[in-house]
Amino acid sequence: QVQLVESGGGLVQPGGSLRLSCAASRSIFSLYAMGWYRRAPGKQRELVAAFTKGGSTNYGDSVKGRFTISRDNVNNTMYLEMNRLKPEDTAVYYCVATMTPGRYEFWGQGTQVTVSS
Repeated sequence: QVQLVESGGGLVQPGGSLRLSCAASRSIFSLYAMGWYRRAPGKQRELVAAFTKGGSTNYGDSVKGRFTISRDNVNNTMYLEMNRLKPEDTAVYYCVATMTPGRYEFWGQGTQVTVSS
């Protein structure tokens, strides 16, 4: 089991930046993969960014070049740096993790990101 706690959401103007954090209750090294999903009102959830234990990283097409996923292995924390934010980035962002290949079995409670002027 692993508990995930997100923080860092909020209200930001278009073109602004935010950094989300996700604190894991166990060593990130014990996880096969971690990442971020988001769900916007009236839309299906989508993968924003993720990395695997082997070092591969992937991003959703809509955030490539604007968002960066990173991790702090010492403090068992994952980050999502979001730049040049757009109103369509407004969503609840969830930290996710899995200990084995396959679907993400652990989810955080979510943090709201609102991009609006």
